[in-house]
Amino acid sequence: MNPRPPGTLSPAPGSQAAAADVVGGRSAAPAEPAPRGTAGARVRAALAAARTRVSWLQGRRHLALSPWAVDVCFAVGLFVLLGALSHAAVRENPVPLLTAQAGLVLPLAWRRRAPLVAFGCVAAAALGQWLADQRLPADLALLIALYTVAANRDRARALGAFAVLEGGILLATVRWSPADHRVGTFVSLSGLAVAALVIGSNMRGRREHMAFLEDRAVRLERERDQQAQLAVAGERARIAREMHDFVTHNLSVMVALADGAVFAQPTAPERASAAMQQVGVTGRQAITDMRRFLGVLRDDEPDALRHPQPGIGQLAGLAGQVRAAGLPTRLVITGEPSVVPAAAQLTAYRLVQEALTNTLKHAPAGTRAEVRVACTTAAVTLSVADDGNGTVPPPPATGGASGHGLPGMRERAAAYGGRLTAGPQPGGGWRVEAVLTLTTPEAM
Repeated sequence: MNPRPPGTLSPAPGSQAAAADVVGGRSAAPAEPAPRGTAGARVRAALAAARTRVSWLQGRRHLALSPWAVDVCFAVGLFVLLGALSHAAVRENPVPLLTAQAGLVLPLAWRRRAPLVAFGCVAAAALGQWLADQRLPADLALLIALYTVAANRDRARALGAFAVLEGGILLATVRWSPADHRVGTFVSLSGLAVAALVIGSNMRGRREHMAFLEDRAVRLERERDQQAQLAVAGERARIAREMHDFVTHNLSVMVALADGAVFAQPTAPERASAAMQQVGVTGRQAITDMRRFLGVLRDDEPDALRHPQPGIGQLAGLAGQVRAAGLPTRLVITGEPSVVPAAAQLTAYRLVQEALTNTLKHAPAGTRAEVRVACTTAAVTLSVADDGNGTVPPPPATGGASGHGLPGMRERAAAYGGRLTAGPQPGGGWRVEAVLTLTTPEAM
């Protein structure tokens, strides 16, 4: 028979032809590689087996016995076990002993549903056993019943059950223990009763602690949700206040510029053109401020990443903007603004901005304004005053909502433990004064 060409696969693994190749000293053809899906099949089989196991465990959990069924099984099992331990005595006198044992053990089936009732039944059966002068291993049920009372009822009831059991221990010691061993017997049996009481009390304390922790977790979760809601409300109020400040100011400047352009158009077209150009600049600045504040300023905007929150250093630009709108404004800054925290600088800027906006809206033509800011490490003092062109203007609108007009300005000052006063001046005009204390926790 002619040999197969090199590399030809054998008809079947382990066939006679392949064996002949190996025996004859010829190199066997390379075996066919295992299919690529074999490892994946094994993984899928393992996952399926794990899924089946989890489903079986879940089914076992759903089929778990109730506490009542567990107690019944426990009482029956204990009855059978104790009967087997005392089978010799039961054979001699089965009816009284089995009856006494049933009275001692079977009430344990109700030990968690009615601990005191179960303990009372066991104690009554033990008393009957003592009167009948029968000694049984089933007296162990007294310790189990005491443990259950201590684990499920308060300390007073547990101590009452312990006192009853101690009385039973004293009676049993006097009747069944030799005279020279009575003290040792009483102490050892009392030690067992104390152990049952302590273990049950510890179990009850542990359950109460777990219940406390669960209740605390629920309360903390509820408080967390409430804090989140309060934070959302506070953030909404802050956004409304900030939006009101710069939107109202810029719109007031734009309105003043537009009115001035209309007035100057017939006689000074170049001034009207400059005013309209300033309207465009102010409008674009308002849009940029709004986008920056809302956090949606795109990277393709000019200087998008180089715009900090306004502060005392930007008051010069604010004064120039108000001058362009037709309100001559003088700015005087004393001290070093760099010692003032950024948040306090923003508050000072907003207070000046709001005061100048009110002056721009309410002051008559020809009014002049003056802004003074004094910076120290302890406080920032600022005042915005206008001459009112010799007249006393009506007070600016205070607004009905927090964050508008004078109430909003007082809120900002109060956040730094400061004060704000606003009112007409004796010689005409309006003055706003504020002091921001930088030693309060809010300023730190």
